[in-house]
Amino acid sequence: MTAQKPGIQLNKKGRLKHFLTTEELSRQILTEILDTAENFAGVGERAVKKVPLLRGKTIANLFFEPSTRTRTTFELAAKRLSADVLNINIEASATKKGESLLDTLQTLESMHCDMFVVRHANSGAAHFIASLVAPGIRVINAGDGRHAHPTQAMLDAFTIRRHKGGFNGLKVAIVGDIMHSRVARSEIHAFNTLGVKEVRVIAPKTLIPAYMRALGVKVFHDLKLGLKGVDAVIMLRLQRERMQGPLLPSADEFFKMYGLTEERLKVASPDVMVLHPGPINRGVEIDSEVADGPRSVILEQVSHGIAIRMAVMSLCMGSVE
Repeated sequence: MTAQKPGIQLNKKGRLKHFLTTEELSRQILTEILDTAENFAGVGERAVKKVPLLRGKTIANLFFEPSTRTRTTFELAAKRLSADVLNINIEASATKKGESLLDTLQTLESMHCDMFVVRHANSGAAHFIASLVAPGIRVINAGDGRHAHPTQAMLDAFTIRRHKGGFNGLKVAIVGDIMHSRVARSEIHAFNTLGVKEVRVIAPKTLIPAYMRALGVKVFHDLKLGLKGVDAVIMLRLQRERMQGPLLPSADEFFKMYGLTEERLKVASPDVMVLHPGPINRGVEIDSEVADGPRSVILEQVSHGIAIRMAVMSLCMGSVE
């Protein structure tokens, strides 16, 4: 396989430098992330839950948007790699007092931070920060606006690969608020690159962007038709905080038409697996019987998120110009 050309995410040798989106990366690099995560998957089960790969490095979590689950798994991942972790309280930081983002970054750089994990409400924020930082600093996107959430996509891919053994021949359905979901975008690009046979999106017309078919997916507005024969179902949380206007009549109406129940799963593959990036809105996107049932791998996703984030951090920090 030929080496991928350098870009903002890659160094001159084609190695991962920043992890901002799954869109631009080759199957070789995405597979390397999955394989590296496999090596880290058992670290949490050890008596001493640490490896020394990033000892002496400092990682700053810059969460301009709240997310307890994502921030916590990034923090655990960094600590298990033996890095020092700095959690910046953005609500009380100088950016709330008028300091520019560039000033904040330069201040943190002067403290000799080695990596920024960035979550921001504005699409493109992680790319913007990566374009500003000093050459030795790495940036990982922990979610930016409606654009991308690459580590979530990779942990879902990792979970599917662990259960299915690979991606060839698989049919994967993503159900819910496609319009506002950065997770869906990152997953579509990752799954297509990794060789998933068919990626489907299922949602009301008001929650599917017009350009979705151009991304190489099949679009369904009927849940039963969309779930027929699928091997994995990824339910998305309704992004109510990002919605503008009356895109849905009510949460009850959404569950009535698109909520995942055991009855509706009967048309899927007999060994279908159910994923959800969390947090779950029970009785809105998914029924508790499904969320807590044998098809669900939702809790596994949380555990695998630590391994994937360890993999991304170690690969980014291990690359040299």
